[in-house]
Amino acid sequence: MRQLSELDASFLYLESDTAPMHIGGIYLFDGSGRDEPLSYGTFIHYLESRLHVVPFFRQRLRDIPFHLGHPHWIDDPDFSIERHLAYVSMGRRNDCDSLMALASRILQEPLKRDRPLWHITFVDGLNLGNDDDNGNFALIVRLHHSAIDAFSGEEIMGKLLEYTPEPHPIRPPQPWHPQPAPSDRRALMQVGANLARKPLQIASVTASAMEATARGMIRRQLHRLPISLPFFSAPYSPFNRQITANRRILGKSVPLSRLKGIKASLGDVTLNDVVLGLSAEVLRRYMAEHGMDQSRSLVAMTPVSVRSRSLRRPTGNQMSAMLLDLATLEPNPARRIRRIHWNAVASEPYQEAIAADRLTELVPSTMLALSARLYSELQLAQRYQPLFNVPITNVPGPQEPLYLQGARLVRQYNAAPLFDSMGLVVVAVSYEGQLTLNFTICPDVVPDGEQLTGLVDESLDAIESAAMNLPAESEPELMESSQDSSLLDDALTAIEGVLRKGIRKR
Repeated sequence: MRQLSELDASFLYLESDTAPMHIGGIYLFDGSGRDEPLSYGTFIHYLESRLHVVPFFRQRLRDIPFHLGHPHWIDDPDFSIERHLAYVSMGRRNDCDSLMALASRILQEPLKRDRPLWHITFVDGLNLGNDDDNGNFALIVRLHHSAIDAFSGEEIMGKLLEYTPEPHPIRPPQPWHPQPAPSDRRALMQVGANLARKPLQIASVTASAMEATARGMIRRQLHRLPISLPFFSAPYSPFNRQITANRRILGKSVPLSRLKGIKASLGDVTLNDVVLGLSAEVLRRYMAEHGMDQSRSLVAMTPVSVRSRSLRRPTGNQMSAMLLDLATLEPNPARRIRRIHWNAVASEPYQEAIAADRLTELVPSTMLALSARLYSELQLAQRYQPLFNVPITNVPGPQEPLYLQGARLVRQYNAAPLFDSMGLVVVAVSYEGQLTLNFTICPDVVPDGEQLTGLVDESLDAIESAAMNLPAESEPELMESSQDSSLLDDALTAIEGVLRKGIRKR
């Protein structure tokens, strides 16, 4: 029995019909290297033979009695792989645009909670524009964010695929015997042990045993939060509005060598800084074309993996997050990358990444679930300035080609969950010498989303041109763009103080 962490559980509590909390992937395979097309039945047998490398594929969630703790993972005694797979034949409309439209519809559907939280759609008959389109196919993958993060999601796909073009023999599945589910008594004993280690939560759980009482308590605490203070310093932006269930997945690939060339030209910056700078330039140009207010710099939330290299779990969210000024007020896109670098690693507010569970660890499961619902019910996203404007994640991928039974993975697109007040997420994934900038958008919040991909090439051209002519700059000049962000830690401390004060009063 493995219980969800506060961060993992928060993705369950935030999920709604309009905001499914799963990570998505669209993987395109060139099957011309195979003697015959890969059939759907063969794919099922192949996947069955590799289920043992990803244990969570056969685990489902079970709630703690009386919701006194976060749910935990148990082996699913009724596991059936057919419940997690679907087949689609493209027919005559088999181009990549049609595939992305299909994927957008599939990815906006929440995963069912009565089974392991993953699903794969096998899409047959894909036209990749190569000489031999016979045998091309795609996989549309959904993996719930409560089980993985963007980094571990890439690891899982790497384990499911192969590194050689020669198909490995498909072996019979390894024997699997599900462990019996723990009794309610054992689950409650585990909860008691956890609460004993965190005595602050005991009083909080007692105070919030009745939902009505907890709901009123959270409403009062939300109204007492000093939200009007300037620590909510991210500007209003058109991306931070209430979302609908509609989704659109877009992506544009650029050579990784061009980004490395910019890094070399600018000197003391990282490749991640260049990716953030490219994203910032695309967003800045998109906002300019739509006449949007750009009087204040956009703020990004960028995840930071904190998983130990000596003990790497392939699942679970093991990451922190950093709020980062994207310096979009700086007109020179190359100088902006240097400022992003300074904001990220040199200035005092960003010396340490902000722990992603710093606030949620104070709040037991009942209150965390209610606060997530109240966040939408009270429309906090519309009433107050956001903490950040857009999440941007950069996930390094393998630079050698991957295969599935001789079919080569030639392209991939990745999607991230949206939630209330966040109508746009950017995920950058590198693979085989290319970096794909992926945009998950709610089209009702971000109109003309295809312009985002259209702006990638011209943004990259502009950065390259500016980098060639950019002189060296001193650190104090770069530091000016991030002074206002120094209030962030004070903000988190203030929120923690309010939560602790409310708990003590109870």
